[in-house]
Amino acid sequence: MGDLLDWLISFLFLVTLLIIVIYQLTCLADLEFDRRNPYDSSTRINRMILPEFGLQGLLCLYYVLTGHWFMAVLSLPHLFYNIRLYVNKEHLADVTEIYNTNKWEQKKRVYKIAHIALSIFITSFWLIHSALGDI
Repeated sequence: MGDLLDWLISFLFLVTLLIIVIYQLTCLADLEFDRRNPYDSSTRINRMILPEFGLQGLLCLYYVLTGHWFMAVLSLPHLFYNIRLYVNKEHLADVTEIYNTNKWEQKKRVYKIAHIALSIFITSFWLIHSALGDI
């Protein structure tokens, strides 16, 4: 039962991460189609950056603490990428450059979504496997 709870909590972490990144991608798409001004889009994106980074760090730590080493190693590239962005002070969307970097920012979010979707797929498999194993 404990392993099932571990995978369920992990699944909820991943779904929350996915929602945050999709929200950022939506803000960038709204900017591209002139539905929002650059200041509003940058503010909305920047408000979600640190919660995303913190949640990714907590997820990786959670995997380590629960002993799910494969998932911890799988989540490390995403975590290290976020750390590199934060250390190099490239994590926030710049209001003056957001039009020039919009395509690149969208591409980064799509890669993050793909990585999170892969993790959700693997977590769903182990969640179902743990649920059926407890029967």
